[in-house]
Amino acid sequence: MFTGRRPGVGLRRAEARMGRRADIMHVYHRGAELFPTREERGIARDPDGRRLLLINWKPSFDHTWAQIAGGALDRRIDRLAAHIRRTFPERFFLTVHHEPENDVREDPASGMTARDYAEMYRHVVLRLREKGVGNAVTVMTYMGAPNWAAKTWFEQLYPGDDVVDWVAMDPYADDRVQTFEQLINKTRDDFAQWPGFYRWMQWRFPGKPLMLAEWGAFERYDQRRFKESFYASVRRQMRRYPQIKALVYFDSPRAPRGDTRFDTTPGAAAAFRALAHDPYLRSTAVPRE
Repeated sequence: MFTGRRPGVGLRRAEARMGRRADIMHVYHRGAELFPTREERGIARDPDGRRLLLINWKPSFDHTWAQIAGGALDRRIDRLAAHIRRTFPERFFLTVHHEPENDVREDPASGMTARDYAEMYRHVVLRLREKGVGNAVTVMTYMGAPNWAAKTWFEQLYPGDDVVDWVAMDPYADDRVQTFEQLINKTRDDFAQWPGFYRWMQWRFPGKPLMLAEWGAFERYDQRRFKESFYASVRRQMRRYPQIKALVYFDSPRAPRGDTRFDTTPGAAAAFRALAHDPYLRSTAVPRE
């Protein structure tokens, strides 16, 4: 990401660097863009091995969530549904306006409250289904940071079990994180009752598979072996969290808060390749339909 390269080029380079094919390709769309694109369909249908698409869609930056929930973008949604029906019958992951927490506005008149988000998400998913899109595996994607969970409106974001198939978080290893367990269960001293996102998700969504839809480790120039030790901890600890069914790494030299490339040192590259080849991450084949 943030390299200017086409998705297929970036994917091939990442796969060559980690020494295995990716099972999931995360792509981002906004507004009236139609997806999957021809390139994305080719990535999913690669004859050398199929991949699942995780498509991240923000329907609009010009309409509030309340307006979308009220039908303002129905023609756009219907056009997208027709495109998906015509071009891509395979299953794919779909998350609608991921990480909504920092876009919430508490003013009831803003059209951007947590309840507005939940209604927007419901409307988009139900409209797509009504128009024949039955192959989208829907994902509710949280930021995964404890400060947002402390908000009084946090629980109001959830759109409902009937429109959410998977639940995801997007945690990154900042300077307070040393291990995988600390990554997925970040806590804060000033929010003592918060158990961490994975623990909360286990309690809140006991029957749903969980995903790290984005995760990564920022470069620490004063700790050159941090990524190496962190990836080793992922490999050691990931089996303790069986509700997590997918790990989708965010590999970028220019992520908003730093360099998350997994191979910035020889040790980090070796540790990530060992993680990528761990049999635990290859125990379920990518579905063909």
